[in-house]
Amino acid sequence: MKAAAALVLAADPEEAGRRAACEARAALGDSAASFGALFASPEFLGSAEILARAVTEQTGPLPLVGCVAESVVGGAREVETGPAVSLWLAADLGPVETFAMEYVRTPVGGVIGGYRFAAGEPGMYLLICDPFTFPAEDLLAHLNEHVAGTVIIGGMASGGLGVRESRLFLDGRVLSKGAVGARLQGAEVHTLVSQGCRPVGQPYTVTAARGNLIEELGGRSPLERLQELAAALPAAEREQLATGLHAGLVIDEYQAERHQGDFLIRAVVGADEESGAIAVGDEVQVGQTLQFQVRDAQSADEDLRRMLEREVAVLDGRPPGGALMFTCNGRGSRLFSEPDHDAALVAKVLGEIPVAGFFCAGELGPVAGRNYLHGFTASIAMFPQGRPGG
Repeated sequence: MKAAAALVLAADPEEAGRRAACEARAALGDSAASFGALFASPEFLGSAEILARAVTEQTGPLPLVGCVAESVVGGAREVETGPAVSLWLAADLGPVETFAMEYVRTPVGGVIGGYRFAAGEPGMYLLICDPFTFPAEDLLAHLNEHVAGTVIIGGMASGGLGVRESRLFLDGRVLSKGAVGARLQGAEVHTLVSQGCRPVGQPYTVTAARGNLIEELGGRSPLERLQELAAALPAAEREQLATGLHAGLVIDEYQAERHQGDFLIRAVVGADEESGAIAVGDEVQVGQTLQFQVRDAQSADEDLRRMLEREVAVLDGRPPGGALMFTCNGRGSRLFSEPDHDAALVAKVLGEIPVAGFFCAGELGPVAGRNYLHGFTASIAMFPQGRPGG
């Protein structure tokens, strides 16, 4: 495959769309684009249709997905303020099928419709969802259970502040609800999901739990375990625990040693001082192993850096062709002391490849073969050039 990307910092939707498309097409050379991803800053919420039309007038009919987002990524830059349009084009990617999905309420609950993920036909999908009208977690749970082998990567649109305020791009259209996606039927895509936490203290077996409520860890209340942990930590780490506490559920219970990256990270969303129980952002089973985690800038940097360096080893000399990045809107300048952290680190480790993406209100990506909705995560779809062993 061959990819190209363009980042345009212009407020006029016609100019921004035209320039982005012309620059990306020129970078592809003689190769014809077979897929596109388009991301725009909130300045384009009211002019998304004009922007989409300006892009497609230059590219011609093209399978394309994207959204208006709080901030956009282009190349090694993360544009967190001001107008910006980021366009990514790929050639020789293989067949691409784009689609829209909606959640329809019924008397007995609701139904997700618009596209059928067929059992026995797993594949790689990019998915961008409206956080107000589409239950992404329900879809991922269904796929994990009934369509094994399906891989979902993407994010929740972050440009709108309420129902019907999101703007999703699908080919030449703009939608305000549901989800848009693309099935990349023949593409080789490597998924990287950096959750950005490091474990602290000791792991414990969950000995009592109901739903997402953990009542006992190793026979004692979780709050007691937390108090013990805090008392044993230096003052600086104790402060990090107070501001960045998360729970890490062990992915592989048979792994002898666990390190950063070996956990599914979930937020601690509440605690009951009377009982000592804590609530986390996912269901927990008795017998699972849990270790408390801390998220800070250093941990997030180390985790993403390690994941990218591991990808270089996996590529074994093959050049990366391009990447799509779905990073949390709680990262960027809200987490790191320097701008452009995630995008710049990708460029440093993988090279200055064509990259586009956006700051999400929740990131989609696989961990240990199952698809999840994450927070404070960087999910990356990396497209290698050439063939393995070629």
